[in-house]
Amino acid sequence: MADVDAWLNANFGTGISDPTLLTRALTHGSTGEADYQRLEFLGDRVLGLIIADMLYTRFPDEPEGRLSHRLNSLVAGTTCAAIARQIEVQPHLRLGKQARDDGARESDNVLGDVMEALVGAVYLDSGLDACRQLVEKHWRPLLEAALTAPKHPKSTLQEYCASHNRKVPVYEVTAKEGPPHAMRFEVTVTVKGFDPVAASGNSKQSAETAAAEAFLAAYT
Repeated sequence: MADVDAWLNANFGTGISDPTLLTRALTHGSTGEADYQRLEFLGDRVLGLIIADMLYTRFPDEPEGRLSHRLNSLVAGTTCAAIARQIEVQPHLRLGKQARDDGARESDNVLGDVMEALVGAVYLDSGLDACRQLVEKHWRPLLEAALTAPKHPKSTLQEYCASHNRKVPVYEVTAKEGPPHAMRFEVTVTVKGFDPVAASGNSKQSAETAAAEAFLAAYT
């Protein structure tokens, strides 16, 4: 794993001295071996704590609601997956044959989970300060790029409906496809007086968000 540790040092500014942790963080359940899920669970919480602290310090005058919108965007699976691609996690993933054939190496779900697992592994191996170092390096640019707190598309659509005397939007899952580790959801959003709009995502929540964005792009 020396080459993988060198890759971590180059991208995170820190390595993982315990090879068992590093192997597990990069291992998908399709291999039949100990996988990244427990580390992902831990890393998700550690990442949220560090980013919450960064936001609290960086935006001292913002209310809780705006900070929450920022946090949700920065810890989203798609954001974690984008950072995983940026640092080229894909060649280091350990996948079973079926997962490889199904395209798991480029799956947002898999890449996002592995990114969180790596955060968890660094936390267990080197502590919170080392985790803060890697999160600062890769999440800080995204935090600074959005100086105005983003408003969630579903909130924007609901406000649009209220201001135009429409009932609240109705979201419905209209299709699901793909293997469990790379499931795709199609969600249709309906607002009375408009044609329904559908969009897809890697989770029900992301598909609902995409549908709200598509509706706003089409009708506002």
